[in-house]
Amino acid sequence: MTEPILVTGATGTTGSRLVQRLTAAGHPVRAASRKPSAAKEIRFDWGDPGTHLAAVAGVRRMYLVAPVGQADPLPQVEAFLATALAAGLRRVVLLSSSAVPEGAPVLGELHALVRRECPEWTVLRPSWFMQNFLGDHPLAVALRETGELVTATGNGRVGFVDAGDIAAVAERALLADTPLNEELVITGPAALSYADAAAILTALGVPARHRPVSVTELTQRHIAAGYPPDFAALLAGLDEGIRQGAEDRVTDTVLRLTGRPPCSLRAALLGAMAGPMPTIG
Repeated sequence: MTEPILVTGATGTTGSRLVQRLTAAGHPVRAASRKPSAAKEIRFDWGDPGTHLAAVAGVRRMYLVAPVGQADPLPQVEAFLATALAAGLRRVVLLSSSAVPEGAPVLGELHALVRRECPEWTVLRPSWFMQNFLGDHPLAVALRETGELVTATGNGRVGFVDAGDIAAVAERALLADTPLNEELVITGPAALSYADAAAILTALGVPARHRPVSVTELTQRHIAAGYPPDFAALLAGLDEGIRQGAEDRVTDTVLRLTGRPPCSLRAALLGAMAGPMPTIG
């Protein structure tokens, strides 16, 4: 492969890991970020169409991370995708969420877009990132400040997934000889409650306890953390789905696509605690 693979959100949690994997395997990568921090990164800003054409020039395959923190990213993504397809793009691997089916608000509308417009496509629907427990995520910030994991999930369980496993699946979807043309729900090896996660953190030397709150209170916490009110309400509402069992599942996607089992929460936390965390994205 001689054409560069475009990775949007290249300094984010999954994008940075994907760039590392592709580069280590010898594939040309165009790492795009709103605030490039390295010589090999290019500036890409969803809100600045002037940065779009240079990002997609000569690109046939792309890892697509939608604008973060927007309740309606469809107009920007649709316009950018049209520019990319006109420039020769063929394959898109879209990062979405296990909580978002096609057609649902925000990311769900993008599923139909890439399926309809792209000759080759994959939609990744990972569960909640294991790395959110450490780093800059509001969950991690509250843990550091108060020793609490604050959620509206009650006793609901989640198939927490390692960001490295998401990147590994994305790599396979980008490089496969035959396009996958499917949605992939990606989880870790076990569905755990936040109380379970708190026990694992505590055993690793990070004292933690789970504090259940209402969706309303969680919405206000997200707003205080800097999220727009509509997006904060959407995020908090996902916790209600977890409380009702929507994320209590595990899949074989990582094993099927990569040939190895997914990373456990304990192993992922140990890895994250051993080195610096990338930013959210």
